Amino acid sequence: MSAAERYDALTPRDLADLKRAVALLNGRSFAVRLSQAVGQGAAGLTMLIPAPVRSAALRASEIALDAAMRSAVRHVGRAAAGPRRAGRYWLASGVSGAIGGGFGLIGSCVELPVSTVILMRAIAAIAQDEGEDMTRPDVAAACLEVFALDGGMADASIDSSYFAIRAALARSVREASLYLARKGTADAGAPALVRLISSVASRFGVVVSEKFVAQAIPVIGAGFGAGINMAFSAHFQNLARGHFIMRRLERAYGEALIRRTAESLR
Repeated sequence: MSAAERYDALTPRDLADLKRAVALLNGRSFAVRLSQAVGQGAAGLTMLIPAPVRSAALRASEIALDAAMRSAVRHVGRAAAGPRRAGRYWLASGVSGAIGGGFGLIGSCVELPVSTVILMRAIAAIAQDEGEDMTRPDVAAACLEVFALDGGMADASIDSSYFAIRAALARSVREASLYLARKGTADAGAPALVRLISSVASRFGVVVSEKFVAQAIPVIGAGFGAGINMAFSAHFQNLARGHFIMRRLERAYGEALIRRTAESLR
């Protein structure tokens, strides 16, 4: 099937949505956005991250993602907040960042689970807005998947980032979804959930370490900490929107067609 034939297989509105999803998922990484905000090159910002911060960020990410998963599972079967509430979550993340940013690395580690749970609720709202059945426990795993989707540089292809990440997480997502369907609860010690959280944390922790370093730059203070958190929240909400548009279109047209069409659009 040629690219033109694939485009014709989608309605004009769905094709426009797919283009939007590709743009959202293939945009600048959080490191690039942060680097521009603090006047650093992306490489320069990365070099500022010492090993202890990377280690602390990974551990904090695992704790935060566990809390986020528990929050998502508790809300399965309930109506997620509508899109208008997503803005409130964005503001709440700013308040959380201001508090954490005022106390350095320790404050950031303590604040991260709070801001991640807030962000998970915003992601769930986006999932519902894109037609996800919030009574299905596998939606919680799909929401957690968003935290692993921070892309590379702006010129990275969607094939080498988004679809590759989903493929790498597929088994962990499937096992976690089956566990949640059977148990209906997020047991922190369950191997299926531990594997998924560890897999996501290995990518999310990189973004968190960049966030920690930016918040620790002298003279930034709590005000800039709030700005970083709001940018952090907006970035992952954009990824969530792209992700759940993709999932909606895959339900309608099949995964293979949507992937091939998305790749031809990049």
